[in-house]
Amino acid sequence: MTNGLLTRYEDLVLNFILQNVLRMNIMTGCRSDYIISILLALSLSVAGYSRSYFAPSYIDQPVHLPESGFEVDTLLDGNIDTVLLKKAADEIGLGKYGEVHAILLFKDNKMAFEKYFPGHQYKWDGPNHHGEKISWDKSMLHGVKSVSKSIVSLCIGIAIDKGFIKSVNQSVFDFLPGHQSFKKEGKEKITIEHLLTMTSGLEWEEWKTALSSEKNDIVGIWFQEKDPLTFILEKPLIKEPGTTFNYSGGNTILLSEIIRNATQMDLEKFANEYLFKPLGIDSTDWSLRYINGVIEAGGGLEITPQDLAKIGLLCLSKGIFNGRQVISEQWIATSTTPYSKNTNIFIPGHFSGGHGYAYSWWLKSYNKAGKEINMYHAVGWGGQELIIIPEMNSVVVFTGGNYIPLTTTFAILDKYILPAISQGK
Repeated sequence: MTNGLLTRYEDLVLNFILQNVLRMNIMTGCRSDYIISILLALSLSVAGYSRSYFAPSYIDQPVHLPESGFEVDTLLDGNIDTVLLKKAADEIGLGKYGEVHAILLFKDNKMAFEKYFPGHQYKWDGPNHHGEKISWDKSMLHGVKSVSKSIVSLCIGIAIDKGFIKSVNQSVFDFLPGHQSFKKEGKEKITIEHLLTMTSGLEWEEWKTALSSEKNDIVGIWFQEKDPLTFILEKPLIKEPGTTFNYSGGNTILLSEIIRNATQMDLEKFANEYLFKPLGIDSTDWSLRYINGVIEAGGGLEITPQDLAKIGLLCLSKGIFNGRQVISEQWIATSTTPYSKNTNIFIPGHFSGGHGYAYSWWLKSYNKAGKEINMYHAVGWGGQELIIIPEMNSVVVFTGGNYIPLTTTFAILDKYILPAISQGK
C-alpha cells in the first residue's frame, strides 16, 4: 500500500495502521470499501505529518539562492536517511556535542542539508574562549582556524600551476630575500614540501601547551617584538627536514610569505583573485595580521560555511568548478596523497583515531558495513571541519565553538552522517 516516495518511518506507521484496520474488519464486520477509505485517509495524514515532521524545524532544506551557485536537492531525492539526520540535529540542538554552529551536507554536487544553531563567537581571552552568544546563520563569516592551512595549500598549488613557483622541492630561502641570514645549520635544506607536510624540522610548540598561554608558540609570536618570520626561522633545527611530523602554524605563515614574494600579491589578494573569485566567493576576511602586515595564515581565515563548502566541491570535482579548471587535478591528487612519514597521527581533542597528513590536509579511513571509506579533511580548532568523501561523492562542513572542552564533530560524522549517506532510501 505504500509507495517509493515514503520514508521508512512512514512505511512502519502505515503497516501498523493496515494491520489494525484489518483486525477491525475481522472484529466488527465492517465493509471492505469503508476500511479502504479509512486507510486512505490515514495514509495521507501520515504522509503529511511525516513531511512536516522532517521539514524545516529539524531538517532545514536549503533555499536555492541564485547567487550561491549551488544546485539544491531534497533529502529524499538525494538518497539520504532522513531519520538519522533528524536525530543528529536534535542531539546537536540539545547540546550533546557541545557547540556546533553549522552543519552542511552536499551529495552528488547538490546541497541536501543545511542547519544552523546558536552559539558563542570566538574570544581569545574569554571563558572557554567564548564571547557573545549569537544565532549563527548562513550569511555570517565564521573563523575556521586551522582549516586556513588547507586553503593556503590550495593557493600554493595554484601558484605552481601558474608558474610563480617551479615546484615544492624549491628551498624556502628562494622566496625569503630578507631572511637569508638563516640559510645555514641545515635550515637551507628546508623546502616548500617540508612546510606543507609539517616536517620542516624547526622547533615549534603548539599542541602540548594551552592556546591561552604565551608559551604556546602560535600565541607567543604575538607577544614579542621580533618580525614573525624571524621568530620562526631563528628556532633551532631539531630534526632533519622531511623526517618528522611536528604541527606548526609557523610553517604556514612561511608559506604565505612565499606566496607574497613569488607573486607580488599577499595571501589575501592572491586567494581572492585565483581561488575565491572563480568560486563566486566575495566575502572573506584575513583580519589577523602581525604589526608588520604579515598575515596569520595558519588560522586567520573567516568565511561562511556555504563558501567553505564551495572549496570542498572544488576539491571533490578534481579542481573544476562550474566547468572551469581552477586548480590542476594533479595538485588535488598530490596534495591529498599520504606523505610517507606522516602516519598514525593523533589530533588533540579529535577522538577519531590516527590520521595521515599530506600537503596540509588530514587523511582518514573508516570501515562501514565492511567497506573502507577514505576521506581527506581540513581541521580547525573548535570543531571546524571541511570533509571531502570522494567514494560517496559528498562534502560535509562543520563550524563550532568547542574550544574548551574539545569535542569532536567526527562523532557526528561517524554515528549519523556516514550511515545516512550510505544507508538512505
